Amino acid sequence: MPKQVVSIKPIRSLEDALERCQMLGMRVSRQRRFILELLWQAKEHLSAREIYDRLNQQGKEIGHTSVYQNLEALSSQDIIECIEHCDGRLYGNISDSHSHVNCLDTNQILDVHVQLPEDVIRLVEEQTGVRITDYSINFYGYRKTEDS
Repeated sequence: MPKQVVSIKPIRSLEDALERCQMLGMRVSRQRRFILELLWQAKEHLSAREIYDRLNQQGKEIGHTSVYQNLEALSSQDIIECIEHCDGRLYGNISDSHSHVNCLDTNQILDVHVQLPEDVIRLVEEQTGVRITDYSINFYGYRKTEDS
């Protein structure tokens, strides 16, 4: 009997992330919801400490351990993105395929959606012999100042 392939809807919003938690049988606790809401509001990747600090500044009391445990559970199920960074792990929401801008001034990692021209993708395929189906680019730079 052929194996059935189950199509999983991509996570593109906070609602999709919450739905995926429920689909996987994960409890959507108050703390887990706080973390997911923060990650979908933030336009950057955050460390566990930054998540803890921001939630507590918003008056949403949550302990260090709870933050770490929830981040681990959510990232291990691919509900949020976890990036290994020189300063430790950074967490962000998952969206469609995207690239990252690494700000060398602030150590922030920002999501950016960039589409390469078809001729660049074909060139990469020719050089490698690999058919490209998706890609992610890492950009590195410094914040623009009014002088630059």
